[in-house]
Amino acid sequence: MYVCGITPYDATHMGHAATYVAFDLVHRVWRDLGHDVHYVQNVTDVDDPLLERAVATGRDWRELARAETALFAQDMAALWVLPPGAYVGAVESIPSVVDWIGRLEAAGAVYRVEEDLYFDASGAPGFGSVAGLDATAMRAIFAERGGDPDRAGKRHPLDPLLWQAERPDEPAWDTGLGHGRPGWHIECTAIALDHLGMAFDVQGGGSDLAFPHHEMCAAQARAATGLAPFAHHYVHAGMVGYQGHKMSKSRGNLVFVSALRRTGVPPAAIRLALLGHHYRSDWEWTDAELATAVARLDRWRAAAALPSGPSAAPLLADVRAALVDDLDAPAALRHVDDWADAALARAGMAGRSSDAAGGTSALGEGTGVAGTDPTAEGTAPALVTTVLATLLGVDLS
Repeated sequence: MYVCGITPYDATHMGHAATYVAFDLVHRVWRDLGHDVHYVQNVTDVDDPLLERAVATGRDWRELARAETALFAQDMAALWVLPPGAYVGAVESIPSVVDWIGRLEAAGAVYRVEEDLYFDASGAPGFGSVAGLDATAMRAIFAERGGDPDRAGKRHPLDPLLWQAERPDEPAWDTGLGHGRPGWHIECTAIALDHLGMAFDVQGGGSDLAFPHHEMCAAQARAATGLAPFAHHYVHAGMVGYQGHKMSKSRGNLVFVSALRRTGVPPAAIRLALLGHHYRSDWEWTDAELATAVARLDRWRAAAALPSGPSAAPLLADVRAALVDDLDAPAALRHVDDWADAALARAGMAGRSSDAAGGTSALGEGTGVAGTDPTAEGTAPALVTTVLATLLGVDLS
């Protein structure tokens, strides 16, 4: 699995967190099913937004990238997101990018505009198959998301930049392609091919990456290798809004994971707020969302602290079945609500339960509790705690 990572010029907001929690669920479900998961993620540690922020704040772009990458790692650890097996930076991948651009040149898929190199996307086999958009929609979105459809000298408006010649006051590297730096899309193509090769299972990211980013990555990989597919499946997480608009740094309507953590919000509650929405849905972050998640976490912790509870076996089955059904995390949470409400009611603590909905499907050996009888009431709370940590990444401690 390859998931496109951050451009580290600001802190992790809820839109980022929702995406990486979603693919953390994929990671956890695959592991629970017994698969050996090879998970790769990049960090775009040189790109226009990073350089622009460095100039605006008077910071060295390398120091800014290091600081924000470290903060991202701290936020992910706090949210119990399992780290990828390979976490690869764009800067360290420049030699590989140069090599892959050379292979594209050998395939006749590269041309020059002044000193910059472009990929001939319109001539690539299967171009447009990832996002499924028509030419008009692709051109409009390309212009919105970092493309340059109107640049003079290009063969086709949708052709993406592969290699940018040095610009004044910007970093550049001496390579066989000249003094410059990589374009955005080729970075992920190179990293994915180096670490996973063609025909890996999932390329993931936010839904705003379907086009142009994932479309371009796939087209470049097919052109460079002569093989297909790049990825078997393209999986996209929905957008998280705030104050009526998608969270974005340009608009400034951001809720940061680190800021919530500093105010004492339990990271497990933040994760529960994210898991309360299906990964493909677009939704709005509100204070009420967080309050509901905090109440849910309190209720689960109260139930898990009891000396006994209802058998965990039905819950284990239901949680696993929900997750293998297109990662239906909201259904999984409702099943846990049902178990917690039943446990608290039996203990005479029904007032501790909330109004969260209830709901019910296959879990067991992958939960890390081998040898524990899920039907035994005396071990049920401890087993549920372990399963929630293992499958949902929710810390009840």
